[in-house]
Amino acid sequence: MKYIFKGIIPLLFIWFLAACSTTGEIETISMSAPDHNTLKVRIDVKTKNTQDVRIEYWQKGDSLQRFVSLVSKQTKDHRLMLTNLRPKKEYNYRIITSKDGSESKSKSYTFSTPGYPMWIQDFFKVTAPDSNVIPKVFKEGYILISRRETPGIIFILDQKGEIRWYHQVNGTGFKTVHFTQNQTLLSILGTEEYPTSYGNEILEVSMTGDTLLHLKKGEKDFKETIHHEIILNDKNQIVTLSVQKKIFDLSKIGGTKQDTVKSDGILVLDRKGKKVWSWSVFDELNPLDDKKILEEKKDWMHANSVSFDKDGNYLISFYNNGQIWKLDARSGKVIWKFGRGGDFVIPKEGIFDQGHAVHRNVNGELMLFDNGTSKQLSRTLAFKLDEAGKKSELTTNINLPVSIYTARMGSAYQVDRDAILQCSSKTNTVVLTNKAGRFLWMLKSSIMPYRAEFIKKEQLLPYIVN
Repeated sequence: MKYIFKGIIPLLFIWFLAACSTTGEIETISMSAPDHNTLKVRIDVKTKNTQDVRIEYWQKGDSLQRFVSLVSKQTKDHRLMLTNLRPKKEYNYRIITSKDGSESKSKSYTFSTPGYPMWIQDFFKVTAPDSNVIPKVFKEGYILISRRETPGIIFILDQKGEIRWYHQVNGTGFKTVHFTQNQTLLSILGTEEYPTSYGNEILEVSMTGDTLLHLKKGEKDFKETIHHEIILNDKNQIVTLSVQKKIFDLSKIGGTKQDTVKSDGILVLDRKGKKVWSWSVFDELNPLDDKKILEEKKDWMHANSVSFDKDGNYLISFYNNGQIWKLDARSGKVIWKFGRGGDFVIPKEGIFDQGHAVHRNVNGELMLFDNGTSKQLSRTLAFKLDEAGKKSELTTNINLPVSIYTARMGSAYQVDRDAILQCSSKTNTVVLTNKAGRFLWMLKSSIMPYRAEFIKKEQLLPYIVN
């Protein structure tokens, strides 16, 4: 049997050691560190015959805690990725071949993981005065955040603030990232010429780091700059917010006859980049009816999130007018408007300035992160909506400390029925509180996270295991 080294750079990444296989089914084994990632090792196995192959691996000295790779099925050339690794650790592994119900195991080999690259060391610091008050589901789960600047990095952290998974791209940044129902990471990428949460690429990667989808602006029907949000619908299609531009005659109110008004829309693409559906703010509103259009024409409305309501229709939020709209996902018709000047009666204490990360929480309530610019006080709010009667009941009202007020960006997601993970972007802070606002846990970051999402442990199996 041959043993092959691939792409290994001594001192920076991984040194590998190996011995001969104890099974005659294996012809060659080669190992590499994909993208020089500390927490992933790729093993390529070539077998003499077509069969299944998987790899069992464990930290040296801890054979009771064993991990198993995904199975490479019915081929001679097997590409297997080992995840759930920790930095600066030595591992044992062995290759298990399977054919016609019979298994063979190789002898044990070893490899060592390097430390993290210097540019991601000491990125995160956690404060948790009393671990007993932190919900079990949070202790066992993970936090997803990303770096918008170049190089872009997606991080999945545990409750100790330790990096459990990351993926880096060079020359561009992750403007926003979502963990999908398919155990993938779907993101908007944007170079430095694209400000804040705007971008020109769509990237989806698997938990093994494979690129599943990569679309670039200018290809197929992907013609518009996209921003702030990207999700998958139940048909595995991409739903994102897009920049819309239209020419209007604003000369009667002090503008020009050929004035450009920039606003927002929803764009749905299939996985090849073909447009499936689209909608524009201009379908609903006329800029000429807005008294502030001259001062807001460069960013009119400013949509900042889109999500699915319980019935599959869209919820879209706007920063500038402090509203949330529900749209019919087929016709694009506006079903209702919630917020300042909207269709619903809102309790006085529930009136909000701007909403970010608007969605239905696990209780079916409308949840949002309110930047609170008028009071310089950021909050997390949730409402029970009576859509027929156009009434609302405020069920959650958490005031964040003044020290972590954020005028822009931010998010709030429910961890369990009484714990909420909140992101104060401009202060580089993520906090966990209960619904009464009691502080439970805090993460301080060296990056400015646009959002912080919570992922339950079950959603990341078998790629990350505590």
